[in-house]
Amino acid sequence: MYEAFYGLRSKPFSLLPDPEFLYPSKKHQMALTLLEYGLMNQASFSVITGDIGTGKTTLIRQLLNQMERDMVVGLITNTHPSFGELLQWILLAFNLECPSKEKVDMYKTFMDFLIKQYAANRRTVLIIDEAQNMGPQALEELRMLSNINSDKDLVLQVILAGQPGLRDNLRDPRLEQFAQRIAVDYNLTSLNAEETREYIRHRLSVAGGNPDIFDDEACEAVFRYSGGIPRLTNLLCDTALVYGYAEQVKHIGARLIEDVARDKQQSRILPLRQQAPAIVDKAHDPAPGQPAGKKGRAVSGGSGRKLRVAIASDSERQRNYLKMTLERSGLQVMAVVPIGEELIEQLDRENVDVLLMDLDEGVTRRPYDLDRLIDQVQNKCKIPVLFNDSSSASAGGAISDLGRKLTLKLTSLIGRG
Repeated sequence: MYEAFYGLRSKPFSLLPDPEFLYPSKKHQMALTLLEYGLMNQASFSVITGDIGTGKTTLIRQLLNQMERDMVVGLITNTHPSFGELLQWILLAFNLECPSKEKVDMYKTFMDFLIKQYAANRRTVLIIDEAQNMGPQALEELRMLSNINSDKDLVLQVILAGQPGLRDNLRDPRLEQFAQRIAVDYNLTSLNAEETREYIRHRLSVAGGNPDIFDDEACEAVFRYSGGIPRLTNLLCDTALVYGYAEQVKHIGARLIEDVARDKQQSRILPLRQQAPAIVDKAHDPAPGQPAGKKGRAVSGGSGRKLRVAIASDSERQRNYLKMTLERSGLQVMAVVPIGEELIEQLDRENVDVLLMDLDEGVTRRPYDLDRLIDQVQNKCKIPVLFNDSSSASAGGAISDLGRKLTLKLTSLIGRG
């Protein structure tokens, strides 16, 4: 969507754990070095923990890319309290078939596999991601599997990655023997403000773009709202690029990040680390000495409900832009349609208070009679029509400013109607 506009080869802030975009912060570099050390020095168990979104899975992917050919790797990417028999998942991770589901038979199948790999001078590595969901019984079973290791060489090495709950599980007194076998243990923390700025610029550079698309103030705002957690940083930055593309601005500033954070905050789904400030519309501030009413972005169209708007435009990009703008200003967009003869059929006068019509100034000859179309809207649908000057949008005006102007126009039009 925005890649060509910003000169990017790919999306720089994808939520997928792509090791190509791994930012080598001191924390992540230390975690990767310890994992490599554990493999080279035949550590029985290696444990990497960290909060949600700190980059554990990306580290594991990078480690897999660096593994030598004499290693046979089995990967369990997700666990949960009811994920079933551990041995079944291990056999599946190594593509091993066992006709019987008896535990003894599955154990023998896996042991035979380990011994065969050891005889061929190949090391077997089992990696379990999201391991915080493994209970004491499953962890103890995993420890028992490692008893096959010989005195000099390890037949099986295990890497566990998970959220901080994994550390709590391993502190269980019942798992003391397990804890004593952990040779590598590292807790991955979030990035600081400087690292967050460098993280953003690193990913933009890897994607082939200008690393300064986000200015210093924008990076600082991203850090405040994300708390330095890479996944939250990715989500905020990706959305900011979408908003920037909608506004046609080449550089992202703090104001745009504030807009993104405010909208994410309104959804009450994304757990931001700081509350975004509310937009204050001075046009609705009470006069001195008068009581202040409730402030917010919702705009009433009567009876305490949001103003319901239909959008019609020649340009698909402009339709999407106006929809985003008005929704962020508190209006309810009921329909988004191209201008044409089918416009009347797509308008429900019972559910729409006003039609916002945006005409593309670059269109000289239209495949419809505009005057007749407007008459039909006003006569058949009985709703007012407001024309929007798209030049303010194409010039890259601030969304919040344009949204307020349109909101005032729409509400005043309803007031007269």
